[in-house]
Amino acid sequence: MKPETVDRSASIFSYGLLVMTLTHTLTHAFGQMHTTLFPVLKDEFGLSYQQLGVIAAIPPLCQSLLSIPTGLLSDRFGSKKMIIVSMVVACAGSLLAGVARDPLMFIVAVSLLYINTTIYHPASYSFTTRLFQPRDRSKALGIHGAGGTFGMSIGPLSLAMLMGYFAFGWRQVYLFWFVPLLVGIVTVFLIRSEPSEDAEAKIDKSKNQTQATKLLTASLAFFLVFSGIRMVGSGMITSFMSVYLVGTKGLSQTFASLVIGSSSLMGIFAAPLGGFLTARFGEKRWMMAMFALSYLSFGLAFALPGTAPFVALYLAYGFFGFLSMAANSALMAQLSPSRQRGLGYALFFLPGSVMGAVAPMIAAYIADAFGLLSIFMVSLAVYVVGLFVLHFGVKVD
Repeated sequence: MKPETVDRSASIFSYGLLVMTLTHTLTHAFGQMHTTLFPVLKDEFGLSYQQLGVIAAIPPLCQSLLSIPTGLLSDRFGSKKMIIVSMVVACAGSLLAGVARDPLMFIVAVSLLYINTTIYHPASYSFTTRLFQPRDRSKALGIHGAGGTFGMSIGPLSLAMLMGYFAFGWRQVYLFWFVPLLVGIVTVFLIRSEPSEDAEAKIDKSKNQTQATKLLTASLAFFLVFSGIRMVGSGMITSFMSVYLVGTKGLSQTFASLVIGSSSLMGIFAAPLGGFLTARFGEKRWMMAMFALSYLSFGLAFALPGTAPFVALYLAYGFFGFLSMAANSALMAQLSPSRQRGLGYALFFLPGSVMGAVAPMIAAYIADAFGLLSIFMVSLAVYVVGLFVLHFGVKVD
């Protein structure tokens, strides 16, 4: 049975958006848990740093291999079914991690948890963007994005709370998340209908923006190039920031983790705020401004002396980046036709999956050859190149 078509744009407080935000939190809760557990896993399984690197690289590689097929399946079978599939895969991953007795079993479990996000993203973003008119789309995506950033924060925090205060083992923490995942599946089942085309198609096709009529355009290609370049810079920074904070800035491991975690937590507030401001200023204009401020903050963090200014500017770098999140995903919606939105978002997340495996290896080579600080200087240069690609290559109305 084909999904029903909505006859009007949904309310920003609709049940559908609430479910998308909740499930976005759940699907990202596992994203940083295994890397947070690396010290424990290293001791328990007797792993080397290279073996830990393999554990970090394999799940993103699995994502990149399955990204396009899951986008096509989302367009073929509908968002609701694919989101349920993603949550079932997450349940399987959490159960397998909860009984893992060797590194191989754990890698398979984490790979399933990453594949869950690969299945989830095209479906959930398609659902959300089709549910709202262009004037409300960035607002909805900001709220939806806040769920994801909350998930990225709450996963590692659950390890700290459950292991530190309730004496859970790390396997029990993975099993703990099985119950919220089941609740997420139930909430998706209760969605009564889903949009099969953009809301504005039923209202006024002449307002504000011209919707793309084909997927493969020069602007989309340049936008994906920009995304790939940005993810190279981001991946290099993420991989070695903790090492830099502890080894060079002299922070304790706990304080370094707090700084990095606080940067993610700010997305809970910055992502929705950025969505509402994007609706006022436009996707590309807002992205250019926020990325410029983000990169400026990042550069100043290394240029100014002292630890306190570094931490403040690093947090500002993250805050401005999260302010651009809704504009980034809304621009992808504008560049892709409604009925190929799942494939469009699969392409949108593909650079992140590929570069999630490649960027750490590039950063490691730079660190060995030129020193740790060089990673961040190269990342800043990469960011600037990406900004030029966005400005001159991506054409929008």
